[in-house]
Amino acid sequence: MKSLLIGAATAALLLPAAALAQDHDHGCIDETCTIQSIFQTGDEAFTGYKGVETPHYGTWGFDLTGMDRSVLPGDNFNRFANGAALDRTVIPADRSNYGISFGLLRELSDNRVKALVDELTARTDLAAGSDEQKIADAYRSYMDTARIEALDAQPLQPYLTAIRAANTHEAMAAYMGQTIGALGSSFFGTGITTDQKSPDRYVVSTSQSGLGLPNRDYYLSERFADKKAKYQLYIAQMLEMIGWNDPTGSAAAIVAMEDKIAQAHWTPAESRDRDRTYNEYTIQQLAAEAPGFDWAGYYGAARLGDVPRVIVRQNTALPKIAAIFAETPVETLQAWQAFRTVDAAAPRLSQRFSDAQWSFRSRELSGALEQRSRDKRGISFADGALGEAVGRLYVAEYFPAESKTQMEQLVANLRTALSHRIEGYAWMSPETKAAAQAKLNAFTVKIAYPNKWRDYSALDIRADDLFGNGERAGRFQWEYQLARLNQPVDKTEWGMTPQTVNAYYNSTNNEIVFPAAILQPPFFDPNADAAINYGGIGAVIGHEIGHGFDDQGRKSDGNGVLRDWWTPADATAFNALTARLGAQYDSYEPIAGHHVNGALTMGENIGDASGVAVGLEAYHLSLNGAEAPVLDGFTGDQRFFLGWAQVWQAKYRDDALKNQIATDPHSPSEFRVIGPLRNVDAWYDAFDVQPGQHYYLTPDERVRIW
Repeated sequence: MKSLLIGAATAALLLPAAALAQDHDHGCIDETCTIQSIFQTGDEAFTGYKGVETPHYGTWGFDLTGMDRSVLPGDNFNRFANGAALDRTVIPADRSNYGISFGLLRELSDNRVKALVDELTARTDLAAGSDEQKIADAYRSYMDTARIEALDAQPLQPYLTAIRAANTHEAMAAYMGQTIGALGSSFFGTGITTDQKSPDRYVVSTSQSGLGLPNRDYYLSERFADKKAKYQLYIAQMLEMIGWNDPTGSAAAIVAMEDKIAQAHWTPAESRDRDRTYNEYTIQQLAAEAPGFDWAGYYGAARLGDVPRVIVRQNTALPKIAAIFAETPVETLQAWQAFRTVDAAAPRLSQRFSDAQWSFRSRELSGALEQRSRDKRGISFADGALGEAVGRLYVAEYFPAESKTQMEQLVANLRTALSHRIEGYAWMSPETKAAAQAKLNAFTVKIAYPNKWRDYSALDIRADDLFGNGERAGRFQWEYQLARLNQPVDKTEWGMTPQTVNAYYNSTNNEIVFPAAILQPPFFDPNADAAINYGGIGAVIGHEIGHGFDDQGRKSDGNGVLRDWWTPADATAFNALTARLGAQYDSYEPIAGHHVNGALTMGENIGDASGVAVGLEAYHLSLNGAEAPVLDGFTGDQRFFLGWAQVWQAKYRDDALKNQIATDPHSPSEFRVIGPLRNVDAWYDAFDVQPGQHYYLTPDERVRIW
């Protein structure tokens, strides 16, 4: 799977998971002020949007005051379109990065959820066992700080006792299996996903894991040596807080062990390859190929011992990691498990634990200056435990039904545009074109919210038990996954909640999905200029459709089956194009010494390039032969490109940017603006981009994939 938010066969649109997981509230004097009114002040630093009213941008959907017209479009289109907005925006203290458009909508969504939860917690008539009662009680439990402080580390004691009792390698392997759906961790990540070669059924999947830092680079690259040293201190701190023996020595042993695991890991770019990451084993075969780890005990403890087969992702890494497990003293494995348990539990423990975790994971690794307020974290907890129950209330209150109809028309236009483009590709044979058209015609589109909602009746939520609520929510989710194993794939399910500001493509379902919360300005505004909508949500639709034809998505057919439907010559031609695109992105250096990884970000970069090219053609189709009007001196094409740039306004703290470059399949926002546009001929025409300007490419250097 290649996703931030979903799983292996899914490509999420837009933002790092860490960015999406944060919510913030900085602000306006008037709680219902619009983005337009804030932007038009022009003389104060902008730090966020507060309120529940739908934002608006300028008079036709674009914030003209956010531009920096002193910069030539060809020298830096991101600065030209967004420079003034970026200059006056201050990253909120509790954020490590701030995607302005995404951040504002995320805040808007969170504020709306907060309003819903506040209304529920104020009521005394909620039916026991109802979703509404559970949402309110989940939030109440997070806000019951007196009880949380009184308990301190007490909720951890049963776990620590069990870890101390797991005093053999076999017992520790079984314990790792028990952590699936519970606190703790494993050297291997295991879950239940849709089978990529038989997408009508579910399958167990296992992958490399075991690292406490973001990825292998943080162990193996000198660029992150300071972070690894701070990590060791953090481990020792947490072990000392739970009274573990020899916390300093244990921390050193844990980091030394994780160093070895990091050396065994595949790189993030290697782990994107869907052909290499589909390896079928029985549990017995896996035990033979990766000895040193009790696989039968591990899967048995996870209640997966009778599954007929397992899909192993990084198959050459697992034997090495199993050998590391076998050679590591059990005392180190126990200390590692104790640390991973308290690290995961910290947000639901007393303040000394949550502060310590935030200090390392948010401030040290990502540069945030302040921890989010308690109420914001409480809303995130309730939303995380009962996401679709919250989403049902969100949609009823905040999503206009007419937006769904307009989105359906936009999607239809994007399909038509891509179909036209496929027919025009000289490098693609008729056979592959026919298969591509069949896949495009087979796309499923999900807009705003699911047709059926998740049933939370089996989830027990109590107002006085935050720690237990988290435990039960984890078990509830794992029970839900286990129940799917012998059932047909439910293609009506959603991988995101309606209140999520994002979108995704799922290759095994061959579907594109657009939650309600992204269907707002600046992405989509029913009252905005069409060019802005096509540059915003239109290009987003094109981006998601493009994932079906990116370097990994293209490997599945219209039924979601992982198979090669390309002629060898067409595959060779496609790979030559992607190699050229990857080289462009490799050259981008958002921060000194840290280049974009063109291989890691390839799928998202192709999605962006497709979104812009197909979105622009769809915009032209929508004009029905009429000439686009000129608004405030900007032509229709110019407004389309400005609309694309506007949705990617973002600022990063240095550590957050380094983290994204090392770990994230999405390029930093600056190059999500610039990277696609410099390969589009119409951009050069629209803004008279000339040789000598920084991002100018000659026509033969421009990469045109979809």
